[in-house]
Amino acid sequence: MSRSRFRKRRRSRFGRFGDLLLALGLLVAVALAVERLDRFSMRSLSGAVTVHDGDTITVSGERIRLKGLDAPEYAQTCSRQGATYACGRQARDMLRQLVGTGPVDCEGFERDRYDRLLAVCTAGGRDVGEALVEAGWAVAYGDYDRVEADARRARRGLWDGAFDAPRDWRELHGQEAGMEATGIAGRVANIVRRLLARISGYLFGSDL
Repeated sequence: MSRSRFRKRRRSRFGRFGDLLLALGLLVAVALAVERLDRFSMRSLSGAVTVHDGDTITVSGERIRLKGLDAPEYAQTCSRQGATYACGRQARDMLRQLVGTGPVDCEGFERDRYDRLLAVCTAGGRDVGEALVEAGWAVAYGDYDRVEADARRARRGLWDGAFDAPRDWRELHGQEAGMEATGIAGRVANIVRRLLARISGYLFGSDL
């Protein structure tokens, strides 16, 4: 390959990378602006809780999807030491244990496609979503990456065996979680995640 062709290709690649960074910057700016507006609709709820599965609860009549994680579906099974077990039920039972019998406090402003409030919830001052991931009964989804890594290393919960990622299990069984935010800020955030994935692929060897 001639030197001029090499320079042209290199400029082209860096030019495309620059365009991606510019687009990312604009999207982040838009997302931040819209998020500030959306936060005017922030909801704070407190009260007794009903646990439906490993990541869905109801507080004060509001159906809530715990933000930043993904737990096995209630009907999902996993395996440990060659035996199948009901990991979806165990995830629900762990969440019940974490919320206990006292009031739960939740705060959020985004909603998913099923109109569930995406929220961070605490019980006794502890983030129950973080605790669920730390116990190994949910995988991180945008948050809680550090505690998921700790659970992996300690082989807690799901990590003490084999399991399909909840998202993969739902796709295999024709189910949807509706866990991504559907507001403007949420949609922009999802675009930013996809763009970041493309940039990561570019930097680490895949061609766009």
